[in-house]
Amino acid sequence: MGRAALASEQVGQLFVESRRGRDRLEYTEYGAGDAWVVLVPPLLVPRRVHAHTARTLAAHGLHVLVLDPLGHGRSDRPADPLSYSVSAFAAQVVALLDHIGAARAVVGGSAIGANVALEVAVTAPERVAGLLLDGPVLDNALGVQLGVLTPVLATARLAPLAISAARLVTRPVPRRVLPEWLALGLDTLDVHPGPVAAAVHGVLFGRLAPASAERAAITAPTLVLARPADPFHRAADAAMVAAEISGATLERAEGPLEWRRRPERLDLVVTRFARDCTRPGRRNRHTRSS
Repeated sequence: MGRAALASEQVGQLFVESRRGRDRLEYTEYGAGDAWVVLVPPLLVPRRVHAHTARTLAAHGLHVLVLDPLGHGRSDRPADPLSYSVSAFAAQVVALLDHIGAARAVVGGSAIGANVALEVAVTAPERVAGLLLDGPVLDNALGVQLGVLTPVLATARLAPLAISAARLVTRPVPRRVLPEWLALGLDTLDVHPGPVAAAVHGVLFGRLAPASAERAAITAPTLVLARPADPFHRAADAAMVAAEISGATLERAEGPLEWRRRPERLDLVVTRFARDCTRPGRRNRHTRSS
């Protein structure tokens, strides 16, 4: 693909209307141009989880936006469960595209972030140039996800002082001296219990992903990344959604953490896919008749 160039980075914000009024969302913009990519992080994880991927894509000529949905990172964190859902996060992605003036983008995400990308493809297909789904959370991983998130919800609701005490320990630790994965973990834990409980409650009791029939009607080019031996993001879910979406490509990682520890191969796969989706004149396939 040629030698990668350095790409600029800047932080931006937008405001979206909700039942509470106006909420502030923050995002980071990487690179420039009209070949847009939007990345969404997993539930409760700040957007910096996608910093490496965003920089890689931007260095190869793509214009990347990484969003903190409501309740994540540096975006507003209301303590109202009705403020949160996969559908609401998808609407925030579309609002970001409107705000930045991007007609269409490759929309991607990891874990619940991949579910958000699916929701965007179903509710606003005209805005999606391609789908990048890293470890979507569907039928096969749901039980494990519930097993992890339910104690988080219970702790935040019933023992909020435990989370507050954890913040007293994690907040003073300087992130610059830590490995990236550990700094990201501390940032994820540096939260108030009320918004954590609200976000988990809203997502678990809302629509977690589009139904199978809706996924099967998606016409956007799709790349699905499967993580073997990962109980939280089952490879069977990735294979299922890849089989449902006509023409989708399933890329199997060599291990559950390949894209984090040895990202070069998957960086190449993802960059080629995104560049192909954003070629001038490229459009989605025609919607299939029923």
